[in-house]
Amino acid sequence: MENPKNNNEFDNEEAYYGVGSFLWEVIKVFFWALVIIIPIRIFLFQPFFVQGASMVPNFEDGDYLIVNELGYKITDLFKDVGGPHIFTVGSFRDLQRGDVVVFRYPRDPKQFFIKRVIGLPGEQVRIENGRIMIFNPESTQGLSLDEHTYLSSDVQTNGSINITLTEDQYFVMGDNRPFSNDSRSWGPVPKEDIVGKVLLRAWPLNKAEIL
Repeated sequence: MENPKNNNEFDNEEAYYGVGSFLWEVIKVFFWALVIIIPIRIFLFQPFFVQGASMVPNFEDGDYLIVNELGYKITDLFKDVGGPHIFTVGSFRDLQRGDVVVFRYPRDPKQFFIKRVIGLPGEQVRIENGRIMIFNPESTQGLSLDEHTYLSSDVQTNGSINITLTEDQYFVMGDNRPFSNDSRSWGPVPKEDIVGKVLLRAWPLNKAEIL
């Protein structure tokens, strides 16, 4: 006949191993969360809330955005090691005209602004009579900027600007042109101050989209 005391010991031992196995699985899940999720959150994608009306009607106060921090910066990383053409498609590329970016306000790096890229490094940007002209090697006579994909045709860009950007500067403006504090007031944004390109709008849900 089996000893009942021994059965209890075996049952307790099995219960111990069961709880221990469960705790070990929890620890492993937590570990992989630290290894994978947190670096992605810190180094690749950052969430930002829109504050203010400078990007109305495309982005409104309270919109929750996810910003791709790594995409265009990878290109610069590989340029430094002699591979300027390794990443040239998808999100792994330089910023393009029309991209919406989050950056540190040049006059107060503790603040973050959201604006649209208008002028690219090395270009000349001229604003007069409500019209934006871009001068670059491809458009030596000037290109009248077409913004119909994100602005209404009745939007006027006020101000009088004539500036030539250096090779590490971007000219940015808000979509709500009459009420945007942007490069027309405080000049271009250095590349080093740009956090990244807006990747998607996550909130409100009825406006959620990949940008």
